[in-house]
Amino acid sequence: MIELQDIKKGFGDKQVLKGVSATMEAGKVNLIIGASGSGKTVLMKCIVGLITADSGKVLYNNQDFTAMNEQDKKSIRQEIGMLFQGSALFDSMTVEQNVMFPLDMFGVGSYREKKKRVLECLDRVNLKDAARKYPAEISGGMKKRVGIARAIVLNPKYLFCDEPNSGLDPQTSLLIDKLIKELTLEYNITTVINTHDMNTVMESGDHIIYMFEGLKQWEGSNEEIIFAKDERLNDFIFASDFLRDAKEMRQMEIFRDKNWRDRLKKPE
Repeated sequence: MIELQDIKKGFGDKQVLKGVSATMEAGKVNLIIGASGSGKTVLMKCIVGLITADSGKVLYNNQDFTAMNEQDKKSIRQEIGMLFQGSALFDSMTVEQNVMFPLDMFGVGSYREKKKRVLECLDRVNLKDAARKYPAEISGGMKKRVGIARAIVLNPKYLFCDEPNSGLDPQTSLLIDKLIKELTLEYNITTVINTHDMNTVMESGDHIIYMFEGLKQWEGSNEEIIFAKDERLNDFIFASDFLRDAKEMRQMEIFRDKNWRDRLKKPE
């Protein structure tokens, strides 16, 4: 798991993160949501070490990442997979070469071993036949799947996804959500997703952190979010009449489930 302890970060006179504490749970899809400017992107960058927090701790499996030297940080980074918003594929490399890139960077295995692992990952995302194609020759949804294959090629313990559905049509977005969820469960990964996509929130959000003006405003699951009383959260999630109607329908659906009613009655 990943534990955040009182993370603070500012740029000049602007305090972006004002003391965020949370736990990202293993084997679950953990979401960071919030309006633009809420601090969610800066928080994710602090977690992976792209930005150094001004204060606070980031613990990977109880190891203090913020206090590590560069060599120790490298060993943690080798356990991290990253899916970037724009897929971030190298145009001059084939799909196969793009997925192999992390193995080359960390010097993992012989060429034959790397090739075998790459084809396994491409097969897992249903892209084995696209191995020799270039990014310009494949669709946006396929690029995302290549990005996912590259993110899991090192068998990561932690998977970070920045807006994985950005620029995709609704049907492809559903497929990407389903794939990330399956991989999270299959490999017991601690998955952290930064998203605006409400379908991801409602269908994949095992554990959700809602950010507002640099603070953690609300925390819970996608079932709990349906019954949440936080006004800021509800204004953000259920902003339209359509979504408010969908919320009421989901409430009725969930409340008919006796097991869920029993969980509501029992304190955790």
